[in-house]
Amino acid sequence: MTDKLTVTVLGTGIMGAAMARNLARAGHTVRAWNRSRAKAEPLAADGAHIADTPAEAVEGADVVLTILYDGPAALDVMRQAAPALRPGTAWVQSTTAGVEAIADLAAFADEQGLTFFDAPVLGTRQPAEAGQLLVLAAGPSDGRGAVAPVFDAIGARTVWTGEDGGEGSATRLKLVANSWVLSVTNAAGEVLALAKALGVEPQHFFDAIDGGPLDMGYLRAKTGLVLNEQLSPASFAVSTAAKDARLIVQAGEINGVRLDVAAASAERFERAAAQGHGDEDMAAAYFASFDEKA
Repeated sequence: MTDKLTVTVLGTGIMGAAMARNLARAGHTVRAWNRSRAKAEPLAADGAHIADTPAEAVEGADVVLTILYDGPAALDVMRQAAPALRPGTAWVQSTTAGVEAIADLAAFADEQGLTFFDAPVLGTRQPAEAGQLLVLAAGPSDGRGAVAPVFDAIGARTVWTGEDGGEGSATRLKLVANSWVLSVTNAAGEVLALAKALGVEPQHFFDAIDGGPLDMGYLRAKTGLVLNEQLSPASFAVSTAAKDARLIVQAGEINGVRLDVAAASAERFERAAAQGHGDEDMAAAYFASFDEKA
């Protein structure tokens, strides 16, 4: 198989648009679709064909990549694409869909004769734009050559977690990783909120932990977005973080684990979204510590 593929990207939000651009820069033929066509249109300047429907987008595709809001959205869009899907096509499912939804997506892939890859990614806007995402992938070893050029274009590294994408091992790892990321993000916001309430200069806190085991680059990055009022454009939006936090809580409940911190994180993200911060970077969960916009 040639390394130059026809790749369809369904969903051109923060991550999908960056993936599509990097695929085009790598020399692949890119066909893109988004529910709101205006979000996909800028990709035409990068050489992508912008389709009006999912079915039009997947025509002639070697690989279909979905990166939509959630599992039900991915299934709905793929059902719309079904009339034009070719049996044997590789489906790279990168939506953070949750454990239960992966089984439904894999079942659809089986019905359509598609080769299913559970392939969520770790990273935000900047690594996505640089093609430096971490791809977490599960899928049949004999089909991996077909998707390797795609993963090479969008990511710096691929971690394979299993042979059967339908088992959702990659999605499970993504939820574990996201549980840490979302918890740290909210902890960072609460540090700033408490410092504000107690009249503590944030820099004094950073000086106190500087270079020690409590210091963390991610902490400084997220607090910096709040302190420097750089919450837009979002690297990872509050509304999406709220959705992912709920998926983490649900995964815990299904498996008999109570995740109090994840549940609190979901509530904070939802509260910040209700205050009008839904499209801002998830660091804006900081505002959930206040009754009104701080």
